[in-house]
Amino acid sequence: MKAVSEGRPENNVVSFDEALEIVLARASGLAKPPVEVVGIEDLSGRVLAKAVKADRDQPPFDRSTRDGFAVWVEDAMAGTWLAVAGEVQAGRPWKGTPLGGDQAIGIMTGAPLPDGADAVVMLEHVERGGVGAMQAIRLAEGRRINAGENIVPRGREAREGDEVLAAGTVMDASSVALAAACGAAMLEVFAVPTVSVLATGDELVDVAETPGPGKIRNSNSYGLSALVKQAGGTPVRLPVAPDEREGLERAILRARQADLMLLSGGVSMGEYDLVKEAMLSMGAEFFFTGARMQPGKPVVFGRLPECEGMAAVYFFGLPGNPISTQVTFACFVEPMLRAMRGAAVEGPRFVQATLAEAVAGRKELTRVLPAELISKRERPEVTLVPWQGSGDMAAHVRANCYAVLPPEVERFAEGDVITVLLK
Repeated sequence: MKAVSEGRPENNVVSFDEALEIVLARASGLAKPPVEVVGIEDLSGRVLAKAVKADRDQPPFDRSTRDGFAVWVEDAMAGTWLAVAGEVQAGRPWKGTPLGGDQAIGIMTGAPLPDGADAVVMLEHVERGGVGAMQAIRLAEGRRINAGENIVPRGREAREGDEVLAAGTVMDASSVALAAACGAAMLEVFAVPTVSVLATGDELVDVAETPGPGKIRNSNSYGLSALVKQAGGTPVRLPVAPDEREGLERAILRARQADLMLLSGGVSMGEYDLVKEAMLSMGAEFFFTGARMQPGKPVVFGRLPECEGMAAVYFFGLPGNPISTQVTFACFVEPMLRAMRGAAVEGPRFVQATLAEAVAGRKELTRVLPAELISKRERPEVTLVPWQGSGDMAAHVRANCYAVLPPEVERFAEGDVITVLLK
């Protein structure tokens, strides 16, 4: 982006949707990160760089899905008593002779189906008879059984060599379990990106200090670092940068050594809001210098070019008020960070919910307001959390989501279905 004559970046304030589109477009052009190998116990939250394939059929045998009796359907449907020839447990294949006529074999969930059986009848669906060790069962009155019932055939889930986890998969508990089932003890994953966190402002003191007159503790650095960790990055928290150009530029040079830069504060229009000017002096390209949203309007997104052997690096200038900082992180930074981890390019985690109360809109702004989502099964409801503006951290803690209210609507009525951004 070109600079105007007085040394400031051109004013390029875009809509909320346009800002998100710009971020996602830039995320789509990222090169894949380096690859490393980790053990399966360290896999949760990492992004696969190489697909995982089934090392054998899944399941590797015809598997019972119920506790019950393995039967031949034709015999079971005849309504006669079937002698129970024994029992097969999970992990212990049947070693007796194949199932004979007018016989049943007790079977546990997960156990291999004995030869000669073609269905499993549930315990609850049989009558028991016999004397002593000579046990017998038959279908309860009115019950039916079909061939294949309560069985997962061998290879139904996956065949040996099938791709079961694609490259780019963000590993969660279920995918880790699947990798383990396939014997994948060591896996190739993308490296975790580093994210520098640089708060600016002469009013900030460290968390361990007692603030003097006019001072506040540096909460944003710690909050942003926590968000980076939750989003799968490695935060590099830097000392607070001062409200003067030379010191700020030195801090930015240090911050740009990370894979992504987050700067908190100094992006508004005040005399001492110097981040944009400092970035411009370093050759920064600005993709937008604000988004029409509340809170978070001053958010900035850009890129510093290659310089003296240092790679080009994207940066976000986030507003200094804590809720603005965390809202803009959720909306814009987290999708970029997801792509930098090697995962698919996706927007924020939006869902739909019903407003539990009427809410005022803003004609020119997308409102992204702290809210509480009440997860009722039939109809999730969302209600705004009372707050005192974008510095009200206590209100933000009480919220578990954000109500996203689009522009051009003066008032949203109780019962309206709106978009919700999950925290």
